[in-house]
Amino acid sequence: MSRIVKTPEERKLEIIQTAEKLFRENGYSKISVESIIKEMGVAKGTFYYYFKSKEDVLEAIVDYELDQVVKMAEQVANDTSMDALTKMQLLLSNSHIGDENTKEIAVHLHLPANRELHEISNIQTVLRLSPILAKIVEQGNEEKVFNTKLPLETIQFLLSGSQFLMDSGLFDFSEQEIFERRIVMQEIIEKALSAKRGTFDFMNNNLSKGEKNE
Repeated sequence: MSRIVKTPEERKLEIIQTAEKLFRENGYSKISVESIIKEMGVAKGTFYYYFKSKEDVLEAIVDYELDQVVKMAEQVANDTSMDALTKMQLLLSNSHIGDENTKEIAVHLHLPANRELHEISNIQTVLRLSPILAKIVEQGNEEKVFNTKLPLETIQFLLSGSQFLMDSGLFDFSEQEIFERRIVMQEIIEKALSAKRGTFDFMNNNLSKGEKNE
C-alpha cells in the first residue's frame, strides 16, 4: 500500500481540524498534544513541526474559524439575488454570525492566559467583517431601506460595541439583563442605519418568544 503524502498546508489543516474536533467533543482542558497525535496517527515531531503547543493550535483554530465566517459572509454579501435586509437577516439572526461548533473554544479564549489572543480575535473580527457588512449597508442605502453616510465607520462602532458588551466572559449579566441589552442593541442599530423601527426584529425573535412564554 503506497504511503499518502500530504502537502504542508494539508497536514497543518488536518492538525487544526482534528484538534478542533477533539476540543469540541471532549473539552479543551481534557485534550493534550498526545491526544491529538494519537487521533491523527502521526509522529510527535509532525505536530511540533507546525505548532509549539496546544495553545498555538487554539490560536490557529480561531484564525481558521474566522476565515470560514468571513468566507460565508462574503458569499452572502456578493449574492446579487438578495436584497440588503435579507442579507442582514442571514448574517445577524439572533446576533450570531457563524455556527455552534466553537463554543468550547470561546470559553477558553476567556481564560486569563488567553486574554491577549481573545483581544486579537475580537479586533480581527471587527476589521475583517466590517467591510463586508458595510457593503451590505451601502446596498441598503441604494434600496432606500438605510440612510447612512459612513457605512464602514458606523458598522465598526456597532460591531465593536456588541463584541465588547455582549461578551459573556467579561460581564456577569443575568439572562434578563442580556435580553434587555440585545433589545437596546437592536434599537441602536436601527437608529444608526436610519432603518424603520422593527426592521431588525429578526435579531431577537427567539428571545422575544421566550419572554412571551414566561
